[in-house]
Amino acid sequence: MNYKLPAIIQGGMGAGVSGWRLARAVSQTGQLGVVSGTALDVILARRLQLGDPDGHVLRALELFPISGVAERILDRYYVPGGKSKDEPFRVKPMSSLESSRMVDDLLVAGNFVEVFLAKEGHQGQVGINYLEKIQLPTLASLYGAMLAGVDWVLMGAGIPKSVPGILDQLAEGQPVELKMNVFGAEAEDQFVSRFEPQVFSQGQVSKLARPKFAAIVAAATLASMLLKRSNGRIDGFIVEGPTAGGHNAPPRGKTQLNEAGEPIYGERDLAKAEAFRKLGLPFWLAGSYGTPERVLEAVDAGAAGVQVGTAFAYCEESDLVDEIKNRVLQATATDQVRVFTDPVASPAGFPFKVVQLENTLSEKAIYDERLRVCDLGYLRHAYRKENGGLGWRCPAEPVDEYLRKGGREEDTCGRKCICNALLGNIGLEQVQKDGSHERFLVTSGDDACGLWRFLKPGSLRYSAADVVDYLLSPLTAREIAAKPALAFDGPLD
Repeated sequence: MNYKLPAIIQGGMGAGVSGWRLARAVSQTGQLGVVSGTALDVILARRLQLGDPDGHVLRALELFPISGVAERILDRYYVPGGKSKDEPFRVKPMSSLESSRMVDDLLVAGNFVEVFLAKEGHQGQVGINYLEKIQLPTLASLYGAMLAGVDWVLMGAGIPKSVPGILDQLAEGQPVELKMNVFGAEAEDQFVSRFEPQVFSQGQVSKLARPKFAAIVAAATLASMLLKRSNGRIDGFIVEGPTAGGHNAPPRGKTQLNEAGEPIYGERDLAKAEAFRKLGLPFWLAGSYGTPERVLEAVDAGAAGVQVGTAFAYCEESDLVDEIKNRVLQATATDQVRVFTDPVASPAGFPFKVVQLENTLSEKAIYDERLRVCDLGYLRHAYRKENGGLGWRCPAEPVDEYLRKGGREEDTCGRKCICNALLGNIGLEQVQKDGSHERFLVTSGDDACGLWRFLKPGSLRYSAADVVDYLLSPLTAREIAAKPALAFDGPLD
């Protein structure tokens, strides 16, 4: 059977920026809307503590297919009418290898809720995006998304060679495990996370539909390796260049910085479409492809289309707070947007795109005054303790704690708590013990400088449909429709 692929994949951005509203809006245009799978457990818990004023989360939880889960979550986190602005959110337990029932409940239900709401009321396809480096939540998160019928799983920021097989096993209701990346691990060590669908569901769910899987890569060599070593089917690749938002792959070879302190990317860091064509699977190009001309350029090069994030991040349906949207859109209208590729901001160790905005963590003075704390832990690093056990440390946590765990002081310099900042970006910022509210840290691709093209005179608002209409202008859409590269036979049907 011949399967028609989307020409536009909406990027899965930040923690909650590409939430269900945005993914739903894009999917309703016939393209692939994508929710971010990062931190959906804490996002669920905090939305409930704000009282879920529109009732969407409560409606989705009512339809959760496994009894007892929603009830336990509501008993612990739901605050009718919502907490006060200056009251801290109740802390969610961090994931561990010996995960508790509440941790799994939040992960499974959080992913279910986001995908369910994104798919509600239409027939379009919905995907979910995960970071391979955030390993502990992966298994339960995938299961929750599959319970809601997610159509695509997208994963990058690492080498997700085990995930295709995990999707196969989860679809059959089989137990799954994922080997952890552990610093200092020895050959005989067995650091593995596990999830058992039948135990979690108490036998209430047997088999699920297996979503398609696309790996997010920066080079054809990695894509080729994944095809050889993956334990299951890969359905395509998203090829992200160094101008894409969020985390970027580091430059190949020895990292050098320009005068501004940003990593220097060269010809070796630019993916070659010809190499991806030879792999024989659909691929989408990403990183400054937010214009009709660049969409056609990608399709002419043999791509199925493009992934676009930044343009969607500032549209009406994204969950970025209005303050951020307005400030960035006002700046782009006057050509005053600057995006800095920060080589050290992220605890993950990847270069990280940061929009330079006053009174946010992009300013050193604001960063320096923040109380260092690691209370979410998504970007912690696993390490082997001297006694052979598993430990966790984060370069953005208090420096003395990091050093006590065997970390190097130089690794803490300039590291920012991206976990807390990204939740602040969507209005779910924590109130810390000193009474301070977590500050913003805004990430966008280099295309943020061109957002002016979506603005009508006198307005700072535009919709997801406006972005799709712009990218697929009548000429662009007609030429793309004529390209056979958009239709593939085989396992995608």
